[in-house]
Amino acid sequence: MTSSPQDPRFAALHRWLEQLHAPAHLNPATLVPVSGDASFRRYFRIQAADGPYIVMDAPPPHEDCRPFMRIAERLHRGGLHVPIIHAHDLAQGFLLLSDLGTLNFFDAIPQLTGNPDALQKHYRGALRALVKLQQCSSADLPVYDEARLQEELTVFPHWYLQVHHGLTLEADTQAQLAEVFTLLVHQASAQPRILVHRDYHSPNLMLGAGEPDYSPGIIDFQDALHGPITYDIVSLVMDARTTWDEPQQLDWAIRYWEYARAAGLPVASDFAEFHMQYEWMGLQRNLRILGVFARLSHRDGKHHYLEHLPRVQRYVRQVAERYRVFHPVIRLLDRVEQTPVTHGFSF
Repeated sequence: MTSSPQDPRFAALHRWLEQLHAPAHLNPATLVPVSGDASFRRYFRIQAADGPYIVMDAPPPHEDCRPFMRIAERLHRGGLHVPIIHAHDLAQGFLLLSDLGTLNFFDAIPQLTGNPDALQKHYRGALRALVKLQQCSSADLPVYDEARLQEELTVFPHWYLQVHHGLTLEADTQAQLAEVFTLLVHQASAQPRILVHRDYHSPNLMLGAGEPDYSPGIIDFQDALHGPITYDIVSLVMDARTTWDEPQQLDWAIRYWEYARAAGLPVASDFAEFHMQYEWMGLQRNLRILGVFARLSHRDGKHHYLEHLPRVQRYVRQVAERYRVFHPVIRLLDRVEQTPVTHGFSF
């Protein structure tokens, strides 16, 4: 969505802000767009006497602010750095939030890569924050169950293979892909369930102040679920928008596993088992992302998501090439990407 004085929602937002008495000297004339996302939500920064705030515009009936408010309070009680809600109008879909800063991890990475020590401190802070997030209660949240995991995977053959690449699958190929999906879904569903952010990655982590714990600001958590314990660590280290080589992925996965075990979270006691669970969860997530990014382009006209497809394809290959049961996925990628078949070790 765009903003302009002729935009009815922008005008309504302006009127709502004008009638707020706190914070002091909130100035609607200073509203500037901050960002949007893959949903109907959009965000603005606004100035007040004591500094900037963030305004969320979440138009009903497309968006519901209540899950955001519930999860924000839960994470805040859990000691996490999340936006504080200063005012709200649920009927109109407006929230006034504290401002967690102007720099997320994604935007900060170019400068952090020039300072490896700072990069590691901020990412280790994000790993520790993830462990704290996973200790928050989640049993009352929607369950990330087999049906939901299975349904999510349907976007890969439809939007990525059929719509994006024009590939029609033969019956035997469909059957092979269905077997892969069943393996992934069963494995994910068997994992212990905790609070899952669902998009715990660089665009949704705001660069923290640094010392003592480098805790990041956390945003975009309104779709949190009660689901598999490896989901969010996969989101962070197999980031669809930032390329990390496999040794770095492994380093952060090991550190997360150590932090999680120390906190008493129900991760596998053997790292090899945890690593397999984490990789299979990553394959499920990245197959879904290929489909979602293709859909965002073809259905919604958000073509910039296509620039991330090669990175996600590499993450898919990284895992699928390691396990023989997933080689049907490699053969499909070879067909649509016209990549020569390669041979390597398999488990």
